[in-house]
Amino acid sequence: MVSASDTVALRQPDPGPSDTGHGASDSDQALPLLARARAAAAAVTDPEIPVVTLEDLGILRSVSLAAGRIQVVLTPTYTGCPATDAIRDEVARALERCGVRDPDIRIELAPAWTTDWISPTGRDKLKQYGIAPPQACAQPGDTASAVLRFVARPRSHKGLACPRCEAHAVELVSEYGSTPCKALYRCLSCREPFDYFKPY
Repeated sequence: MVSASDTVALRQPDPGPSDTGHGASDSDQALPLLARARAAAAAVTDPEIPVVTLEDLGILRSVSLAAGRIQVVLTPTYTGCPATDAIRDEVARALERCGVRDPDIRIELAPAWTTDWISPTGRDKLKQYGIAPPQACAQPGDTASAVLRFVARPRSHKGLACPRCEAHAVELVSEYGSTPCKALYRCLSCREPFDYFKPY
């Protein structure tokens, strides 16, 4: 049974189809739609880095059923991100394609997004795309510190590896790369420039 406050866990397997034959309650009938809505929102790609999804980046915080409407909560990578409206519009289109009418799409800025929310799959995709993934700022398993309190972000590129040749001899070219959330580096081994997704 799905109550009005139930939320589909973002990194849990989607519920399978259920039998909603005669006599099934409204909440039973909502379960497949809720699962489809979650899958549709999770599959939306970032407009600036199209190889990663909103789920990969941790921008998609929740998909739930509230007061009879599908509610989606998004947290942009930083306040004022120019892609926020485009992301919200694309989520709305994805939901409409899977049969969701009049979704409640909310932008929540607290707790602030952190690069610790990027999934391992997302980090791999960034690297394969030629963007050095952000270095983790929280200790493994220390989710609360990443979400609930400020974590000092190191400015050093110690440990940073070139996403192309994996050499650690790199130099900072500019604090800002193709977007404000990335810095531009150059590999001193293969000489290729690359973006580094700055840790936040």
